[in-house]
Amino acid sequence: MELFLTIASGLAWTIVYIEAIRLGFKYKTYAMPVAALGLNIAWETIYGVHGLIGAVSAQSIINVLWAAADVVIVYTFFRFGRAELPKFVTRPLFIGWGIVIFGASYAVQALFIGQFGWTDGARYSAFLQNLLMSGLFIALLVARRGTRGQSLVIAIAKWLGTLAPTILIGVLGNLPFILWIGLLCSVFDLVYIGLVVWARKRPALFATTNARLSETS
Repeated sequence: MELFLTIASGLAWTIVYIEAIRLGFKYKTYAMPVAALGLNIAWETIYGVHGLIGAVSAQSIINVLWAAADVVIVYTFFRFGRAELPKFVTRPLFIGWGIVIFGASYAVQALFIGQFGWTDGARYSAFLQNLLMSGLFIALLVARRGTRGQSLVIAIAKWLGTLAPTILIGVLGNLPFILWIGLLCSVFDLVYIGLVVWARKRPALFATTNARLSETS
C-alpha cells in the first residue's frame, strides 16, 4: 500500500508538472503560482539530492524527476512572467523579485530542516506549501479572470497527488496534523476544480469582464 500511494502521488504530480509546462509554452505564461513554484523547486531539489545519499527510495527518484520538471516551469516564469505585471515593473526589477522569491523559498526549507529534522521537516513543509498552493491556484484564476494557463487536468491531478500522501502519512502513519492539513488541501482543491469547471462553461462572462477592464484601464 505504501509503495502504491507513493507511486500514485508521484504520477499525479508528474502529470501536474507536464501539463503546467505544456500550458506555459502554449499560452506564453507560467502555469503555477510563483510562491508555490519557489517552495516546490526548493523542496524537490533539497530532498531529491539528500535522498540520493545512501539508500535510494522510490520517493527520492520521484523528487529528482519533479525537480527537473520544475526547472522548466521556472524558465517559463522568467521567460513570460513579466507580461503578467504592470508596466512600471521593469525587466530587471522582475528578475530581481523572482530571485528573491526563490532564494527565500530555499531559506524557508532550510529553516524547516533546522527546526524539525529531515523527515518531519519534509512532511510538514510539503503539506503546508501544498495548502498554500491550493489557495494560490484559486487566487490565480481570479487574478487572470479566467482559466488561461490553467486546466482541469492540473486541478484534478493536484488534488489526487496530495490526497495520496495524506492517506499514506496522515491516516496510515497516524499523524493528525498531516491528516488535517491534507484534508484542508482537498477542500481548496475541490473548490478550485469546481471553479475551473464553472469558468470553462462561461467564457463569454470572462471575455465581457476583461473587455470592460480594458476599456477602463
